[in-house]
Amino acid sequence: MSKVGVNVTVIGLTGGIASGKSTVAKYLADNGFIIVDADIASRKAVEAGSSGLEEIRTVFGDGVIQEDGTLNRKALGEIIFKDKNQREKLNAIVHPRVRDIMEAEKEAGLALDKPVVMDIPLLFENRLEHTVDEVWVVYVPKEVQIERLMARNQLSLEEAVSRVSSQLSIEEKKQKADKVIDNSGSLQSLYHQLELLIQPYV
Repeated sequence: MSKVGVNVTVIGLTGGIASGKSTVAKYLADNGFIIVDADIASRKAVEAGSSGLEEIRTVFGDGVIQEDGTLNRKALGEIIFKDKNQREKLNAIVHPRVRDIMEAEKEAGLALDKPVVMDIPLLFENRLEHTVDEVWVVYVPKEVQIERLMARNQLSLEEAVSRVSSQLSIEEKKQKADKVIDNSGSLQSLYHQLELLIQPYV
């Protein structure tokens, strides 16, 4: 496998909810990095006509499929939200497919001899650090996360705190990072950090 830049081929990009990870991923994509997005892979794994969606129909019934043949996420959510066993059944269907999709996209990126970024929101929570060469964490303090999440999703303070608390704390992620991207300032400040950070890789 060829190595890119400073002997890093695969970068794991993560952060907390509302930390600005999508903004960082877009900047990296605009500067020649291949982005492999876990959220997009999750949608592909259960898109209309996929084997993943058919298996979900078999396990959970026709009620979780909409008339247009796509997944009824609300109906499925109601089944799995309060039932750990049902949630595990869903994960057993979806997770292996997501891994396969991401692995294929990663290999395609490496074949182009470009740095590959695995954009994985729950990288630490799912213990995936070993699958990447280096971890970059997009960091903002918890109080900034909560403020931005309330503004972005029109959430109450209680709802925002609950969502932020459902993930590993941003301080813990910061401690585990190889590189920390501080996004608590202006967009200009963020881009300046990124410009310096990516120089060895492009």
